[in-house]
Amino acid sequence: MKNLFNVFLILSLVCFSPLQSQKKSPDLKSLDRYIEKALKDWDVPGLAIAIVKDDSVVFAKGYGVKTIGRNEPVDTHTLFAIASLSKAFTSASLGMLVEEGKLKWNDKVTNFVPYFQLYDPYATREMTVRDLLCHRSGLVTFGGDLIWYGTNYSRKEVIERIRFLKPKYSFRSAYGYQNIMFITAGEVLLNITGKTWDEFVKERIFNPLGMNETNTSVTSSFTNIATPHTEYNGKLITIPYRNVDNCGSAAAINSNVSDLSKWMKMWLSSDSGKSLISSPTKHEIWTPHTIIPVSEASMKNIPSRHFSSAALGWFAFDYQGKKILDHGGGMDGMISKICLVPEDNIGFVILTNSISGLSSALQYKILDLYLGGKDRDWCGERLKIVKEYKTKQLAADMKKQDERAKNTKPSLPLEQYTGLYGGPMYGNVKVDLENGNLLARFLPTASFVGDMRHWHYNTFEIELRDPNLPKGMVNFILDADGKVTEMKVDIPNPDFDFTELELKRLPGSK
Repeated sequence: MKNLFNVFLILSLVCFSPLQSQKKSPDLKSLDRYIEKALKDWDVPGLAIAIVKDDSVVFAKGYGVKTIGRNEPVDTHTLFAIASLSKAFTSASLGMLVEEGKLKWNDKVTNFVPYFQLYDPYATREMTVRDLLCHRSGLVTFGGDLIWYGTNYSRKEVIERIRFLKPKYSFRSAYGYQNIMFITAGEVLLNITGKTWDEFVKERIFNPLGMNETNTSVTSSFTNIATPHTEYNGKLITIPYRNVDNCGSAAAINSNVSDLSKWMKMWLSSDSGKSLISSPTKHEIWTPHTIIPVSEASMKNIPSRHFSSAALGWFAFDYQGKKILDHGGGMDGMISKICLVPEDNIGFVILTNSISGLSSALQYKILDLYLGGKDRDWCGERLKIVKEYKTKQLAADMKKQDERAKNTKPSLPLEQYTGLYGGPMYGNVKVDLENGNLLARFLPTASFVGDMRHWHYNTFEIELRDPNLPKGMVNFILDADGKVTEMKVDIPNPDFDFTELELKRLPGSK
């Protein structure tokens, strides 16, 4: 029996010795070359990346240029709009208040924000601070975002207008990504501390971590900043930054990979002296709260992924046997990604200055590099899918043209479509006649000015002068007397649902 024990002892030493259990060191030089090639293949002007491992920055680099046509290279201090990566700053801020006894995760929102109201009275009454942060309000993904995007509404006004949007799901029954709930979370913080979200994150997060180059508004002064880019008529163009101050706690931070490395190290640190929030609070924030269905196609493409969920300001899923925390960010001409593997003390952030899926593809390349996945060409695979989608979209556009009813005219003279249209959620749209064609001005959103051309019957094609959105359609509704009573706008895009807008013709219009 003693000899048998010795055999097991020897086997255990062999199987679990440090030498045998060590993983192969990631080939960061190979990753460097891969990123260089991917940047060119995807036609992305610039990118910055940082990887943190065991409290150290093991890789940080800028690629490409800040602006097309200019020889200004991106570096690790170049600022990008990180958009929804801002949400984790909000959940961490509220976690601090929980630790200080000023707030409980399950406190009712209306205790702190009395003007918060949803279409569903039950959801209004029962909504907790926790609910605000995990996308289970009952509203559809991106629902109501046209209330804040580029508008002149304050944060308070945005929250007050969401009550007019009907939910898609019953409260807490399904996932629906929500920016306005995070705007509300920022107002919870304001009404508890007396400090704006911007002031709080600067005082309690940026300053202690030494994130000295990070800010919360495009009105701040910059010396090293990437320019946003988007594809317009098949060509990459520069576009201006959009002021999203009214969306602060959901998407307003501008940062760089140097500062965000400090942010990642804070989350990964088990040393209470280096962390701004305790391990129990991190655990609560990282706990899955809302299930996100994983499709069969997704499981086939990523076999080691079995679940996906929304935590509090983060997303949680499994990959290669590890729990992954991540979040993406998208703003005009900017896409970003942050990813943590707490079990292995790994974190990385990728910032880009154009609208593309490159950061998500690189995410899996880096995860495989560190977690022992297969050597897949994630960027090549994803780019092929993007190209196939563009081909299908072009075919769909041609089919739409073919199905257009030919030789039709509007029911009325163009002057009779002009006037003011609106509703309580979004506000008003003014339709004028300019140079013989209809023109729509979305009054809350200064950049939304749309030129309209007759399509068929009482439907007009609309093209906003804002290059961030594609062409769409406006359908004018006539009553039994042949008078225009309403306009319905549909500009199909992945971010904003124009069909949510109620635009009734207002009294006094022509």
